[in-house]
Amino acid sequence: MGRIVAVANQKGGVGKTTTAINLAASLAAAERRVLAVDADPQANLTSGLGRKSREPRPSLYEVILEQRPLEEILLPTDLPLLQLAPSDRNLTGAEVELVPVEGREYRLKQALAPVAAAYDYVFIDCPPSLGLLTVNSLTAADCVLIPLQCEYFALEGISELMATLRRVQKGLNPALEVLGVLPTMVDERMNLTQQVLNEVRGHFKDKVFRTIIPRSVRLGEAPSFGKPILLYDIRSKGAEAYLDLARELIEHEKKGTGQGALGPAARS
Repeated sequence: MGRIVAVANQKGGVGKTTTAINLAASLAAAERRVLAVDADPQANLTSGLGRKSREPRPSLYEVILEQRPLEEILLPTDLPLLQLAPSDRNLTGAEVELVPVEGREYRLKQALAPVAAAYDYVFIDCPPSLGLLTVNSLTAADCVLIPLQCEYFALEGISELMATLRRVQKGLNPALEVLGVLPTMVDERMNLTQQVLNEVRGHFKDKVFRTIIPRSVRLGEAPSFGKPILLYDIRSKGAEAYLDLARELIEHEKKGTGQGALGPAARS
């Protein structure tokens, strides 16, 4: 069965969707079968992969609320081995509509169960919040990847995310692990950046990826063209970084190890 990875951080603007798009695309380019699941009502993952539509079509809303089979909504992308489960603004109502539903935290897990074996990786782009859609994503996931912006307030709010991970692990998904913490929007010209990186590595220890994602104009431009960075500008530093991240993940895959479970660094 494919590894299900929730890409999560309750803070917006930290490179969460950028990471979901470009890591999924980079792994697909490395001949891994990948499914990208857009669990964010903003649908930025969907538009960033060039599949935003003005015409009504089924999305993850129908899957979660109406229990429509996930395979019925899947869309192809520009990369043959990458498929998309799209989102749309209807998903905004799911947070409220799920409240009275029995087993509401397991809807996404149940939807993924019949299809996950067809992929090497499933990436779930979570909303920038800790509501029911994120809880559904964490309950469905094997592990969580945390993009962390390398700025002064980088660790602010992470304790809240870690508390949510512990609650999900304790009550809903005991096997949930932290795959890794990914430094994003890194500007190595700034002294502050190195200070923040040192603090992040000191706090999360070996859970921090070796790869760092640079601040990049090209990374910011690519979504407006509906393309992952490797199809928009493969020679850019952003493309190189996400290809390096994919290689790092594959390296762990070959060793049969992830970045580790919710150990002491994650629990602090």
